[in-house]
Amino acid sequence: MGMDTLDSFDKRFQTNEDCKRFLVAKRWPDGKVRCPRCDHSERVYALKARAFHWACKNAECGGKNGYRFSVLTHTIFQDTKVPLKVWFKIGYLMVTAKKGMSSLQVRRVMFGEDSGTDWRTCWFICHRWRCAMKGDAFPLTGIVEIDESHVGGEDRNRHWGKKSAQVRAAMGEKVSGYGKTGEAYGFGKTEVVGAIARKGMVVARVVGSQDAPTLQAFVRNIVSEKVDLVATDENPAYNYVRAGMPHKTVRHGRGEYVRGEVHTNNIESFWSLLKRGVMGSFHHVSKDYLPLYLNEFSWRFNNRNNPNAFDDLVTTCSQ
Repeated sequence: MGMDTLDSFDKRFQTNEDCKRFLVAKRWPDGKVRCPRCDHSERVYALKARAFHWACKNAECGGKNGYRFSVLTHTIFQDTKVPLKVWFKIGYLMVTAKKGMSSLQVRRVMFGEDSGTDWRTCWFICHRWRCAMKGDAFPLTGIVEIDESHVGGEDRNRHWGKKSAQVRAAMGEKVSGYGKTGEAYGFGKTEVVGAIARKGMVVARVVGSQDAPTLQAFVRNIVSEKVDLVATDENPAYNYVRAGMPHKTVRHGRGEYVRGEVHTNNIESFWSLLKRGVMGSFHHVSKDYLPLYLNEFSWRFNNRNNPNAFDDLVTTCSQ
């Protein structure tokens, strides 16, 4: 994925100027620099005194005085004090790490264990790249699997004051209204839903709930009306996704996981990859930032066979 080795990547982007030339080629592949404010390429002039800077003198951009911008304007790199080659290398590490890299691990790889670099700088850069990894929602076709899941720590492993009443009762505390039952599955976890086209792309979203209207809206926005088949589990909420849509289920509650071409193994494999990454690399992901991590894991999965994954990622950096 991307360059063959980290060494070849370093040779390709040795200086900030190398990175800026690459960014120019990706932002304006036709060779015509366009103003990020008015989107015009006419009356846009390069500034001789400052490399990679231009002035737009169209009427809507200030006319005679002009609107000045650089190759970084309206990108995730705008106003950064961090060298662009550092941004690029962190983005490359994120794209090539199968289970992701935490900001602490990025700092160790980039700057060493004893570096004075603040880990929050790496954290900020990683999140900016995750924002750029947001793919467009497009209709999935063919055979599409849909499944919901929960992301978060186990209820029984929480601090005592944060455990559910059901688990506290099971552990011996006298809690009104609860007997000694098992764990309250989903308590304190974040609900997510995903869809994957067989041998194709995956789309994953954080949702407020997993009721029928929410799942119906997700399917309507993500799955094409011309889909060949929608495969789900026996969740009754899927019975209302869309009238007339070819839809079959597997009954996990009865021990059925595959029935011919009807199964949800691919989307469940993606959830497994996501959860192993969260537990193994990040250890904890808050609900507020989970959508960004879904962006990252979805991008990496969708570009798993793309030899130019990093190059394509750079094209998404314009705001």
